[in-house]
Amino acid sequence: MEVQRKKDQNKTSKPTFLNYSFFKIDPKWRWMNEVAKEEAAKEFATLVSVANTKLRVHTYTTLGLHNGTDFMLWMVSDSVEMFQTFTSKIYSTIIGKYIEPAFLFLSSYRRSVYSEKVTPSFLTDSKPLKYLIVYPFVKSREWYLLPFEERKKMMDEHISIGRKFPEIRLNTSYAYGIDDNDFTLAFETDDLLKFQDLILQLRETKASLYVVKDTPMIVCLQKDIQSIIMGLG
Repeated sequence: MEVQRKKDQNKTSKPTFLNYSFFKIDPKWRWMNEVAKEEAAKEFATLVSVANTKLRVHTYTTLGLHNGTDFMLWMVSDSVEMFQTFTSKIYSTIIGKYIEPAFLFLSSYRRSVYSEKVTPSFLTDSKPLKYLIVYPFVKSREWYLLPFEERKKMMDEHISIGRKFPEIRLNTSYAYGIDDNDFTLAFETDDLLKFQDLILQLRETKASLYVVKDTPMIVCLQKDIQSIIMGLG
C-alpha cells in the first residue's frame, strides 16, 4: 500500500534533479594580477547568467565558513546531463583552471510520504535567503524496517517542530540510488541562531535515534558569483 502511494505521489510531468557542487580554489589563483582576476570573474558571471536560461543556478560563498571549500553552486534541472554540460563549461573558463571539486551532492525531488503540506523553495520562484545550510542525511536500515505508521508518528513530531520556525525554509531532496546518502537537506534562513534552535529541538525527537549521518554540515552565504570570485583573494 505504501509503495503504491509513493508511486502515485511522484507522477510528475518532468523530474527535478538537484546538484550542490562545492569548489576549492588553488592558492596559485591569488598570485594572479587584479585585472586578470576581474576578467575571469566577468567571464564566470556571464557563464552563470547564460546557464540560468536553461537551468536554475544559485551561487554561494563558503570562504572561511567550512574547511576545504570556498564557494558552492546550487543547480536545479530536469536533467542530470545539464549539470555535466554546465560543469564542463566551468572548467573551460579561466578560473576553471584554478578550482577543484570539494563536495558534490546529487539528489532528486520526490513528494514526502509523511506530509503533503511542504513545498520546497526550489519548486517556487522565491528569492534565496541569506544563508543556506547543506548536508547529507542517512538513516539506519532499522528505520526503514519499522511499520509505516510508527515512522509517520515520529515524523509528525519532527514536522511539528519545523512548523515552529516558519522563517526557515526546508529543501529536502532524495538521494537513494544516485548518491551515497539517503537525502540531501538544505535549509534557508536569514538567521543562523534560529537555525541552531531548530536543530537543537530536532535532536531531541525520537526520529533522531535513527540518524546515522548528518555531516558535513556546510554553511553557505548567498552572493552574486562575480563578488564571490573577486573575494577569493
